[in-house]
Amino acid sequence: MNSTRRMAPLLAPSLLAADFGNLQSETERLAGSAADWLHFDVMDGRFVPNISFGIPVLQAVHRHAQQPIDVHLMIEEPQHFLSAFRDAGAANITVHYEACPHLHRVVQQIKQLGCRAGVALNPHTPVWVLEDIAADLDLVCVMSVNPGFGGQSFIPNTLRKVAALKELLVDSGSAALIEIDGGVSLDNAAALVEAGADVLVAGSFVFNSPDPVATLAQMRHQLSALAADTEDYN
Repeated sequence: MNSTRRMAPLLAPSLLAADFGNLQSETERLAGSAADWLHFDVMDGRFVPNISFGIPVLQAVHRHAQQPIDVHLMIEEPQHFLSAFRDAGAANITVHYEACPHLHRVVQQIKQLGCRAGVALNPHTPVWVLEDIAADLDLVCVMSVNPGFGGQSFIPNTLRKVAALKELLVDSGSAALIEIDGGVSLDNAAALVEAGADVLVAGSFVFNSPDPVATLAQMRHQLSALAADTEDYN
């Protein structure tokens, strides 16, 4: 019998659900929390039907952040802004498959900037579209809601999609992390990790709770226990 311990997933609270009037204090109170990354959603009103925040706000958040900032670009033509987001403080830059007709070129641009390169897939986009680029990726973000607005309900088919993506990454020899963005809570976090998720983005569930730091600690406890209890028997 061989046993292996699953690594606990990374937690990335989404600042899209934070108090925009107090982003400094929100960022600072997450410094000592169970958050591994800070997720930063950028929307342009073109690729998605909403506008969020951009480079100046990222610069401000970066001045007070203790965790790496995971930037998710829900924008058209992201290749024109990659350097600016890196300079503003992005550690990870994720672009959408649907927004990049020359995806391989954009991924290489991100990597050359020294950032982790990620690709996000909308709910309707199948995982097989990444087959020829999977080995080049550091991160794949599976949208478990339709992008553009916070507070949406989790799409149940995401679990099947994550399992299929995990299989594709293994078959491709890719070490890319699987990130889930949208509707993540204690109700589905364990199932997502069982399906293959490595990074959980949680927005409304964290910031709409009475104590976001305590909520993150609760998620960490649940998922760490899952990792400790997981064994593979051969």
